[in-house]
Amino acid sequence: MISLLPIFISLGLLMYLAYRGHSVILLAPLLAMLAVLLSGEASMMLGVYTQVFMKGLGGYIISFFPLFLLGAIFGKLMDDSGSALTISESLVNKLGHKQAVLSIVMACAILTYGGVSLFVVGFAVYPIAAALFRELNIPKRLIPGAIALGALTFTMTALPGTPAIQNAIPMPFFKTDAFAAPGLGIIAGLIMLVGGMVWLNYRTRSAFSAGEGYGQHNDKLAAVDHNAKPSLMVAFLPIILVILINFICTKWLLPSMDNSYLATEEFGAVPLTKVLGIWAIVVALVVSCGTMILLNWKRWKNLKESLSEGALGSLLPIFNTASEVGYGSVIATLTGFVIVKEFLLNLSPGNPLISEAVFVNVMAGITGSASGGLSIALNTMGDHYLQLASQFGINPELMHRVASIASGGLDALPHNGAVITLLVICRLTHKESYKDIFVVAVAVPMLALIAVISLGTIMGSF
Repeated sequence: MISLLPIFISLGLLMYLAYRGHSVILLAPLLAMLAVLLSGEASMMLGVYTQVFMKGLGGYIISFFPLFLLGAIFGKLMDDSGSALTISESLVNKLGHKQAVLSIVMACAILTYGGVSLFVVGFAVYPIAAALFRELNIPKRLIPGAIALGALTFTMTALPGTPAIQNAIPMPFFKTDAFAAPGLGIIAGLIMLVGGMVWLNYRTRSAFSAGEGYGQHNDKLAAVDHNAKPSLMVAFLPIILVILINFICTKWLLPSMDNSYLATEEFGAVPLTKVLGIWAIVVALVVSCGTMILLNWKRWKNLKESLSEGALGSLLPIFNTASEVGYGSVIATLTGFVIVKEFLLNLSPGNPLISEAVFVNVMAGITGSASGGLSIALNTMGDHYLQLASQFGINPELMHRVASIASGGLDALPHNGAVITLLVICRLTHKESYKDIFVVAVAVPMLALIAVISLGTIMGSF
């Protein structure tokens, strides 16, 4: 058990210092080396840094940088063209003020399912939510919970076809695509949506009963040029294209092409199944970005600047996550990690789905990142889980969906970067709003995960 102390000390410092706002890009290598030092392997620190940490970091960037880059550009174009605002306001108008909370949730869900990042969604939807909640005298403290439900739960991990990175990471490990286990994904998504809405509606009614209103908040909302917005059809088309082209490329177009060259050493001798899912999302985002540029040609104030800011906006998120993956790669080499690994593998010897779900959740909670925790878990035990799936006759699609949903559980603890950013956007504190975020983004997704594991164990993948 003494060999576990370096891991606990290092992880504890990572969580605390990240929560305090220190850069993960700096923390990850420093605390990884601290863990190596405390493990009595000081002489190996330089080798571990260059050959383990940097390899883990670099491997993640090699695999997923195109998704971060194109996703950030897509989100920036949606924001600058006014498309995100058009979709958000349209949903509010269609659903009506009586469904104010649901309209905000669905606006976030549609945008994120279409490939727009949480950060863009937060900035685009918050002004609408603040104005709507103020008008209806709904407590402002409920806004982060509504945005989190729409952006950090079912569209991030559960719904089939979502271009979210959490749905892309399991693909090369299990040789699956973005539409893995669609039936179970939809069921999990419905549980998250319905469960989250039940909670938020309960909290709204309780506030009304207690006589609590919007509250005294000095909201400084930027003026919006409503005449410059695109029509709803123009705003929606790029999102529809992301989903549609992703599906066509995954199921028909890319598999029908001559991909035999991938078997050569020059291209890494990889099967198509290992890269198919990522290729499909890349093609979908490229086509959708191009379409959006053309459809909004006269609306761009400075297209070059939008593209540049979108590209630059991808760098910090991917390096934050990649640094966490490098950190996890180092931790996985330590003696103490062998104890953790064996414990998790033996949690349920007859059902590897449970072991996978717990391991991914623990790593996501430790790093405060769904994608970071998921990458660490699958980089260290992905091949083993694939072997267990074959041994127990479990469809790899089910392993994919369980891993993806599990990454969206404990990741949203208070030190999660997305949670902190969301609270900053809304100008609220953890004390005011984290309780609702915890319920909709941690507790309810955990229930959905349990349901998927139970159904998958009984009925298999569907």
